Amino acid sequence: MEGIDENLKSLPIEGYKKMVQRVVATYPNIQAVGTTLREVVSGLVNNWSAIMYYDGVFYESRKYRNLEIEDRVGGGDGFCSGFVYGLLHGMSPQECVEMGTAHGALLQSTRGDTSMVTMEEIKHVMGGGSARIKR
Repeated sequence: MEGIDENLKSLPIEGYKKMVQRVVATYPNIQAVGTTLREVVSGLVNNWSAIMYYDGVFYESRKYRNLEIEDRVGGGDGFCSGFVYGLLHGMSPQECVEMGTAHGALLQSTRGDTSMVTMEEIKHVMGGGSARIKR
């Protein structure tokens, strides 16, 4: 993808938006597209965010800077499940991308690829709280 360095330390969001626009042009029946953006600071620290395309408009999530990673396996699945949860529960596009991004961030703060976080924790993070698990 254009503009991305080989170490994934910088992810120009416009390159991702162009990629999504190409997908939507190729498959015009697609109504929503979401994708995560992971900037690698180190093996244990990432910057984490996402974008959503819905009905011709892009929505950007909050950026979780210096997210401490316990286990990155399942972060994308966590994003997708939160994203789809939002769609199925009538949330706005902005809320959907925030729900997915918060769930993906929290999921990476625990071991394994099965979410052990609660809706209360996700909503706390969506509201601007820390993505560090409080256990």
